[in-house]
Amino acid sequence: MKMYNKKELPKRKHPRLDNYDYSSAGAYFVTICTQNRRCVLSRIVGRGLAPAETDGIEYTTFGKVAEEQLLLLEERYPYLSVDRYVIMPNHIHIVLILEGDAAGASPRPTIMDMICAYKSLTTIECKKVGLAEKLFQTSFYEHVIRGREDYEKIVKYIHENPTRWYYDELYAEE
Repeated sequence: MKMYNKKELPKRKHPRLDNYDYSSAGAYFVTICTQNRRCVLSRIVGRGLAPAETDGIEYTTFGKVAEEQLLLLEERYPYLSVDRYVIMPNHIHIVLILEGDAAGASPRPTIMDMICAYKSLTTIECKKVGLAEKLFQTSFYEHVIRGREDYEKIVKYIHENPTRWYYDELYAEE
């Protein structure tokens, strides 16, 4: 493994599609990770060891703020719908739908603008209830959903994410 000092760090590559308009109508799958993948948003309960009705996710105070701010995105951006989401201990998966009409916005905000606003507002609100450090990693993952099959696969992944927590690539001890 190559070691770098700060002056030699490789430039971060952004996995965005070249020449794609991220303000255009469509469906987008977004993953946002907490800083250093700290498990501060929720706790997975049950894990198959208890009756099925007790399996699920318990939000922390920060997780409740994250959900509240996520749902407020629809008020901030009237042409945006939060279609599906799951708030895991150290990351959030979201399917966002942008409608065709920008409702007078010019220039129309991009998915990146919306996610940056979400992360900033969530962090500000979390600091009011005790967050002492950075909440989210600098960047985030996005994927332009390309058709019904792609959408259904992502929705299934989001739905099953809590039950597969121990096998998730983002898994960390809580």
